[in-house]
Amino acid sequence: MLHLVRWCFVVLTLLGVPVLAKAQGSYPDRPIKFVIAFPPGGATDTFFRLISNDLATALGASIVIENKGGAGGYIAWQMVAASPNDGYTVLVAENAIGINQALYKTHPSGFNPLKDYDAVGAMASTPLAWSVANNVPANTWAEFVSWSKTVVGKFNYGHAGPGSVSHLVPEVILDGAGLQAVPVPFRGGGPAAQAVAGGHVAVVASSVPVAKTQMEGKLVKNLFVTGAKRSPAMPSVPTLKELGVQVADVDLEFWWGLFVPKGTPEPIRAKLENALQATMANPAVRERLTRVDTDPSFAPGPALKVKLENEIKNWSRFIDAKSIKVQP
Repeated sequence: MLHLVRWCFVVLTLLGVPVLAKAQGSYPDRPIKFVIAFPPGGATDTFFRLISNDLATALGASIVIENKGGAGGYIAWQMVAASPNDGYTVLVAENAIGINQALYKTHPSGFNPLKDYDAVGAMASTPLAWSVANNVPANTWAEFVSWSKTVVGKFNYGHAGPGSVSHLVPEVILDGAGLQAVPVPFRGGGPAAQAVAGGHVAVVASSVPVAKTQMEGKLVKNLFVTGAKRSPAMPSVPTLKELGVQVADVDLEFWWGLFVPKGTPEPIRAKLENALQATMANPAVRERLTRVDTDPSFAPGPALKVKLENEIKNWSRFIDAKSIKVQP
């Protein structure tokens, strides 16, 4: 009986290998779903829609974008992690997946991006802008600091959910400036940006593409950007460094990368990575992104994994030092 079982296993294995190889060889032969963990209108959604058509062309397949917000990103992150590892479900991630891991250490869901994903490649990065509501009587950072000291209690700032980039980056800035504020969570960066435009919260830290659009529409005032140099998209806006604010050693920019469920075959990951590299090297894409101060800085999967590991380590240092705790 044991010999029969072994024989059957060998036969099934031999039969399965050509089928698997054929499936990988024909990839992609149907639309690929790219999942964004936050609602439309936020930094990740805005960025990815700028490149999605070009990426579809490079892949030779149509792309379906699914915005699946909620639980600070965990609904989408867990869904992608639990999806078949066949390359047809891809996560469009921002550094929030690293910040959240630093914030919670062990989330009740058991999710861990280093264990649950394979990294495909880094795509791009962009500074954040300190966007202030028009009903706040401040047009410069100095005026904002003076105003904040007159507010009864604390002023508030909107963010995309606990552990998001727009939640923790303001905490770093506030700590460096010696200010305190009340964080107000929303179901994504889009709703948070809309809230500051409507004057419902005083501040939000938005990606430059989002902040530029709102500033041009006279919906907000951008007081500074977090990049090392002024944004070519908003050259009149100073940098945080110019203002003399000393902050903790963490990444104050958005960065984006692609991830797939753990165990996705290497040939499929290679096709995704190669298509991503071609897209980010496309002159038309680079010109389009540069206009909104987004750096098309492609890096392969192994480099993205290291970047995520460093993100978790650096943010853990700040979060632990400041005893920041948020209920999952």
